Amino acid sequence: MLDPRLLRSFVAIADTGHFTHAAERLGMTQSTISQQLGRLEELSGHPLIDRAARPVRPTPLGERLLGHARRILQLDEEAQSLLRDPAGTSAISIGLPEDLATLALAQGLARFAAGNSRIRLDVVTGLSRDLASRYRQGEFDIAVVKEDRPGPDCRASFPEPLGWFAAPDHAVEDRDPLPLVTFPIGGLYRDTMFRELEAAGRRWYVAFSGSSLQSVLAAVSAGMGISLLPLAVTHGHGVRRLTDLGETAPMVVSLYAREEQAPIGDLLRMIAAALESR
Repeated sequence: MLDPRLLRSFVAIADTGHFTHAAERLGMTQSTISQQLGRLEELSGHPLIDRAARPVRPTPLGERLLGHARRILQLDEEAQSLLRDPAGTSAISIGLPEDLATLALAQGLARFAAGNSRIRLDVVTGLSRDLASRYRQGEFDIAVVKEDRPGPDCRASFPEPLGWFAAPDHAVEDRDPLPLVTFPIGGLYRDTMFRELEAAGRRWYVAFSGSSLQSVLAAVSAGMGISLLPLAVTHGHGVRRLTDLGETAPMVVSLYAREEQAPIGDLLRMIAAALESR
């Protein structure tokens, strides 16, 4: 292994042609720089500087090493500069449902990141029940979840109006039993759908189950069945709201955070503002 400190002395001597000038450049004594060159020559097994020349100059092997030495020193400086830069070294983890990862929220996260380069934002999307469980287990610093009612440690909450939807050109709501498009087992809307239809005395079956909001919306739009969805996510997706299945009570979007001090507190307030505007 070639020590960058020894290479730096060698390059300085080759550049200046003098041990004294090289020592002045590096802020060390002439004796020290001579010792470092001697150590490098000992490690390489060859003379690298022709001391008899005036000014001194690299030997043929020294000339071959010089370009490599400069590249090693450049990489060493780049590595040290990288380690001095704290960007992205402190993580804040956020869990939120897929349909809340909106452009407005992303723009807010971008503004936060621009003013806090030291912080890396680790965002995970998923089902609310899974996110809530992982937050309780300490996996997230901030969690946004949908639930029937906010927990006692909720920092802020917002209503999430729901409605029944079907494809514009498919009267699937007239079928018996009703074909349903749902999220997987554990999805909040799934359980609410079953409960409300059973209370209304309607027969049903699951025709399609999708793990993402986009897949559920696409299945409803294609006429595979009806689904219970947040009103805020249906605009522009080619679905029709049903009115003869009754009104569904809103769910709640709850915001949880482990602390309110900066920087988590700053991020918490930004997310709350984005959810409120939604």
